[in-house]
Amino acid sequence: MARKSSYVTEADNKMDKTVQHYKEELRKLRTGRPSASLFEELVVDYYGAPTPINQTATVNVGEDRSVSIQPWDKSLLEKIEKTINSSDLGLHAINDGTVVRVNFPSPTVEDRRKWVKHAKDMMEDTKIALRNIRRDDIKKVKELKENGDIPEDEAKKIEEEIQEVLKNHEAKSEEIFHQKEKEIMES
Repeated sequence: MARKSSYVTEADNKMDKTVQHYKEELRKLRTGRPSASLFEELVVDYYGAPTPINQTATVNVGEDRSVSIQPWDKSLLEKIEKTINSSDLGLHAINDGTVVRVNFPSPTVEDRRKWVKHAKDMMEDTKIALRNIRRDDIKKVKELKENGDIPEDEAKKIEEEIQEVLKNHEAKSEEIFHQKEKEIMES
C-alpha cells in the first residue's frame, strides 16, 4: 500500500508545481491594471551583469494607472527607460531625471480579448503538461505491473487515483484562468 501512495503523491507534487508555474506566469501577463510584477522579467546591465529591474530599483504602483521606478543608482535611469520602451509590453517609459514613470493607458476591448486568449493558451499548455505527467507516471506503474513488482488490481487503483489527481489539477488551472479572465475584463 505504501507504494500506491508514493506514486500518487509524486504525480500530485509534479502537477502542483506545474499549476503553480502557470499561476506565476499569469502574474507576469499584462492586464489593464498597473503591476510591479510586469517588470520582473526585464533586465538591465548593472555593472556588467544582466539584472532584473526590480533588483536595481524600487517599483511603486500609483493610484493614477502608473508605475514609478526609482533606481538605487541614478546611472540606471536611462537603461531602465530604454529597456521598458524596447520591450514587448507595449508601454512607454519616461525618465524625469529622478524616476522612470510608466503610464498604463486604458486597454481597448481588443487588447483585453488578446490577453484573455493568451492566458487561455497558457492554460491549455498547462493541461498538456499535466497530461504528460499522468502519462509518464501511469507508464511507470504499468511497467511495474508487467515486471510483477505490483499486482494488477493495485496498479489499476493507482492509475485511477492518478487520473483523479489530474482532473483536480485541470480544474485548478481552469479556476485560475477564470479568475485572471475576470481580472482582465474588469480592470
